[in-house]
Amino acid sequence: MLEFISLTFISSLLISIFIFFFFFKSHPATKNPCPESHPVIGNVLSLLRNLHRFHDWITDMIRHTPSLSIQVNSFLNIANGVCTANPDNIQHMLASPNFSNYIKGSRFSDILDELLGDGIFNADGQIWTLQRKIASHEFSTNSLRLFVSEVVDSEISDNLLPFLSRAEEENRVFDLQSALNKFGFRSICRVGFGVDPESFTRNLDFMGAFDYAVENCFRRITSPAPLFWKLKRFLNLGSEKRFRESVNTINDFALGVIASKEESDNRNHQDLLARFMVWSSTMEFEDEKQRRKFLRDIVISFVLAGKDSTSTALTWFFWLVAGNPRVANLIHRELSSLELGQSRRRFGYEELKGLDYLHAALSESMRLFPPVPLNSRLAVEDAVWPDGTQVRKGWFADYSAYAVGRMEKVWGADVLEFKPERWLDGEGRCKPVDPFRYPVFHCGPRMCLGKEMAYMQMKAIVSAVMMEFQVLPVDGGASPERMMNPPYVLSLLLRMRGGLPVVIKRRRMRNGIGM
Repeated sequence: MLEFISLTFISSLLISIFIFFFFFKSHPATKNPCPESHPVIGNVLSLLRNLHRFHDWITDMIRHTPSLSIQVNSFLNIANGVCTANPDNIQHMLASPNFSNYIKGSRFSDILDELLGDGIFNADGQIWTLQRKIASHEFSTNSLRLFVSEVVDSEISDNLLPFLSRAEEENRVFDLQSALNKFGFRSICRVGFGVDPESFTRNLDFMGAFDYAVENCFRRITSPAPLFWKLKRFLNLGSEKRFRESVNTINDFALGVIASKEESDNRNHQDLLARFMVWSSTMEFEDEKQRRKFLRDIVISFVLAGKDSTSTALTWFFWLVAGNPRVANLIHRELSSLELGQSRRRFGYEELKGLDYLHAALSESMRLFPPVPLNSRLAVEDAVWPDGTQVRKGWFADYSAYAVGRMEKVWGADVLEFKPERWLDGEGRCKPVDPFRYPVFHCGPRMCLGKEMAYMQMKAIVSAVMMEFQVLPVDGGASPERMMNPPYVLSLLLRMRGGLPVVIKRRRMRNGIGM
């Protein structure tokens, strides 16, 4: 075994040296800004020093370039690329006619294939087009919107609020991020798959396995040399061994969900998986195994979108609001201004839609802490971005939503302030924003189909919680000092490191309205 490892290492080293010389000869130097880079090792030393604050490191480098774009050089120039926070460049990448030149590509799929397979977030070409077409049709139906509203409302009433009430009565410190994560998981199981997660005895194993798998995928992205994690995967060692075990747990859960659906008649079901299963009956597959693989990838894509994105956004939202009492008071004033009938405790769709200040506060929170902080593409052919940045064929081309939200050139001198008013017009109504200045929900043909539903779900949760409770983080919430070094986990999603420990206090009630 040791001899085999030694031979593998020597072979890999020789290949790396070959690639090193090949790349230096085939790729002439560019004029792109490339801060903190050195010959041979590229940005590796700086990456290792700043890995704990990766997104802020990228933001700092981009902020100090005139074009808001940088070139990133890897160890031995094996995988070079560019990263931008320039809205013009983002539009160039994500909108027609250049959309087809920037694909997910082999780099992205190699990193995420075991987890996401050919799901909509990892696919290109015809596979992506087909899934997008199906999803676009289903997300546009009123029946799905009503179903989502019913599920979210029942989960809030039957699970979230009773949990918060018990925590308040016991004066207990609990992790709000974890509670929101479980809420998101329960909701996506019902909306996405039409199943009660409690019926799956291993759902807690699944949640832990899924969180680890997502974090490990990001570790692959930030690895100084892809060869290292690929060698660990080949030898089934360390983090890659645990990753493989996590994926097995994830697969067991996904296939269990599919099996439970196959035992029932899906024609009258409103959940998304049932709708995709109906579509799959009209599609051509090589065999049943390929069809189940298609459905498995759908399940995992829904979990990624529904379980983590919303809970991540809301965790940062409650942290920011707790540190900004003025904003908290204005949100509560808006909620209190709406009258609820005696027979209802929750706001309806139209009422949630009209909560402009809350909508602005959620948007502002995601500007500062986007659930997906970094997105990556692969350049099919050489290109030049609008700011003059040169992009070589085969390079990764990234855009950082985290960095865009922190650029003074994009958002002004008060960029680090939590200021919902920047989203409102003179009459207090939400005003349109250039999506390329705010790529939180992506842009162009890959724009998030669930954007409206995500806002409605977040508004429903926030309004229900803030009408009855005050959320008090143990650390006091956001502050100017903490905003300079925010506590996030290195993952595909911007989850809060250590969770969000909170206590909650019930509001004093006057005429049924919290004070």
